[in-house]
Amino acid sequence: MEKYYIVDSSILPESFDRVIKARNLLETKKVHNVSEAVKEVGISRGTYYKYKDLVFLPDEDMSDRKAVISMMLHHQQGTLSKVLVDISESNASILTINQNIPIHNIATVVISLDISHLNGTIDDLLGRLKLSDSVNNVNLISIE
Repeated sequence: MEKYYIVDSSILPESFDRVIKARNLLETKKVHNVSEAVKEVGISRGTYYKYKDLVFLPDEDMSDRKAVISMMLHHQQGTLSKVLVDISESNASILTINQNIPIHNIATVVISLDISHLNGTIDDLLGRLKLSDSVNNVNLISIE
């Protein structure tokens, strides 16, 4: 399981801050592509791609936290229901669910969650979901 830390930016390489700035430029549409963003903040494309999904700024309002997870579910009756029960028992609230049709008896599911009142950590929830025999490839896509 991954561990997450909140640390003072003064102990981190400056490139982490630049990755966040580049991602912000892209999200706010101030630049058109990754090449423009990395050029403006002064990092390489490789540095951007290496860290873009790993460094984040915490929200100023930590009372409203969200996470997006994806997983592969075996096409068996009750599988999604068991996932939803696990999420509910962890005290997370489901915001959206997107399930694709099963192909070769596997369906991709993406769930966005409100984790403001989560019991334990997001890693605890992911670990719990991974314990099910009918759930594969559980991934944390993003967290805020």
